[in-house]
Amino acid sequence: MVMVFYGSNGKSNPVSMENKVEHQTEKQITYDIHLPSDLGMLFKVRLGLQSLENNISQLSLHHFKIQNTSTLDTFSLTINKTLPLFPNGDRWIEFPIQWPLKEALSVVTYHLTVFSRNILNERNLVHMTACIYGTHGDTGDRSLLQSLQNVQQGEKNESFLVMVDAVDLGELEKIVLLISSKTDCKLDIKKLHVQEAVKEHPIYVFEVNEEFSVNANKPKIQREISRSFVIRGEKQKNDIENNLNKEESKVKHLTEYTVKVYTGDKRGAGTDANVHIILFGNEDKSEVFQLSQSPEHQNPFERGKVDTFKIKTKNLGSLRSIEIGHDGKGFASGWFLEKVEITDAARNSMHCFNCSRSVDQSIIPLYMLFSF
Repeated sequence: MVMVFYGSNGKSNPVSMENKVEHQTEKQITYDIHLPSDLGMLFKVRLGLQSLENNISQLSLHHFKIQNTSTLDTFSLTINKTLPLFPNGDRWIEFPIQWPLKEALSVVTYHLTVFSRNILNERNLVHMTACIYGTHGDTGDRSLLQSLQNVQQGEKNESFLVMVDAVDLGELEKIVLLISSKTDCKLDIKKLHVQEAVKEHPIYVFEVNEEFSVNANKPKIQREISRSFVIRGEKQKNDIENNLNKEESKVKHLTEYTVKVYTGDKRGAGTDANVHIILFGNEDKSEVFQLSQSPEHQNPFERGKVDTFKIKTKNLGSLRSIEIGHDGKGFASGWFLEKVEITDAARNSMHCFNCSRSVDQSIIPLYMLFSF
């Protein structure tokens, strides 16, 4: 069993009861604990099991009492709980400390909703914990996959609810995720929502939007996610949902282009500069795209090489011209560009822009267009 003490100036390290001096009577154990004086006024205790592994029997807790041996201020609480807790299997209990003439914080049940793509299919092999931080401390690492509620699983999106009991955390600020797995896998997490169980608002939103590559032979992945925004009312929630629907609609109507860039096969043809491109159609033009990650080569735009890039942009209509160039940075920035081929999958067309010249200026517009 371990304890973590929270004070007005911070929290203690986990205090293990294993090596403490103890005074034992029937159904009662007294420990002598020396805490750092700089913790300030204690306001919360988290008590639990060091680990659920190798846990043979349950630990029944009936009563907790703490006394400051200097001031003799005493706090006591009836618990009557068993660790690990069921049905959610949590290994921690939190409770506030109420000193004489001091107002104590309340215990809050938080609903943490995870929005993802594929965690539910991997939950028997994956171990994931979340530590929620607020202005009144943190929850410690709480398991997310031991007992799930309100599970919703679709073809591409899924969500599930985890309940966390903790002393009031105040304004929530960040969440730290720890992820490990018994096998290699990829976990795609979109976002996390946290709110008090008895309140519809506020809803604290933590945007993740990351695919985690988990390796069974590597250490746990740790990711700190700062609060993205807070939904404090129904109108704000509806506005956000409407904006998200608009953004999703825009994404569905994006056009994907495959861009193949041919660097000439002659001495000094390659470049280390940063290359960018703009596409022009008969209806609109694209934003500026940096061409940096080529699946064929770690270093793109080398002599005699072909580099492929995929870009998505709004509907441009029929492609008419491109503008391609570089920023002139790098030791060898001069670049001999042979040609650029662009395939529009939606229109089933391919366009070739021939250059066959050195691109030594910042931007070289190319207006030669061949459609096939």
